[in-house]
Amino acid sequence: MLKGILLKMEEMFLLFKPSERKIAAYILEQPSEIIDYSVQKLAKAVDVSEASIVRFSKTLECKGFQDLKLRIAYDLNEYQEKPSYDEIIANKGTNSLIQSVSQNNIQSIQDTVYILSEKEVDSAIHAIYHARKIAVFGVGASGVIAEDLKQKLSRIGRWCEAGYGFDSQATISANLTSADVVIGISNSGRTEDVIQSLSLAKERGASTITITQFGRNPTSQMADFALYVKSLENPVRSGAFSSRIAMLNLIDILYLGVASLDEERTIQKLEQTRRAVQYSKRKTP
Repeated sequence: MLKGILLKMEEMFLLFKPSERKIAAYILEQPSEIIDYSVQKLAKAVDVSEASIVRFSKTLECKGFQDLKLRIAYDLNEYQEKPSYDEIIANKGTNSLIQSVSQNNIQSIQDTVYILSEKEVDSAIHAIYHARKIAVFGVGASGVIAEDLKQKLSRIGRWCEAGYGFDSQATISANLTSADVVIGISNSGRTEDVIQSLSLAKERGASTITITQFGRNPTSQMADFALYVKSLENPVRSGAFSSRIAMLNLIDILYLGVASLDEERTIQKLEQTRRAVQYSKRKTP
């Protein structure tokens, strides 16, 4: 089982250019040998230019080929076989259930961290921070994620609306402008309501952020900033369990990133909302 930069390389494989796929395939076949390669030796082995090797490394957010080799070496050195994702099966016993669900959630978060693009996350945070209005779209289980982000952003004074079906999403999208941001959440990346609503928002000039499972899908292809989570669960059998946890973790990253860009204002707004809730409770008969 792969992890770290090697897992990221495997997951991005279909998104690579043809020359990058050749490099990735060669590395994934023999990662331990690559550590001793020079950029010249790898370029010759794969039959690409040395510049292609450097560009490939930077595509993976490494400073260069040396940095890529160091990260591969670290992954190989640190790797320990972990339990694979396990579906929930009847009559496993309570202890097995606790271990299975918890391990799935932990692994989903870890795998997501490995594939997240720091550049895309940073760009998404700044887009949200500078937006006049933020719209968040999700249907079903993804709607729960959308609601969580809406509540968090509202607490720090951000103008945020959430849509949980096409009618509400389309209405919100129709009133967005180029000063606004829309966040589309879809585990499969194929939720038609979200896709159509993102299209409407883009027509209005809004910036688009998507959160989906890793891989090419109709939702992420519409994004200015595409964010991904990683989970190997079977949604037909177990539902969106570990992927939901990974998405909530990503939502927390975005929220705290936005909050930290103006710490003084954030603290002030949190205090205001805290006092408002306490006052409302005192007024309730």
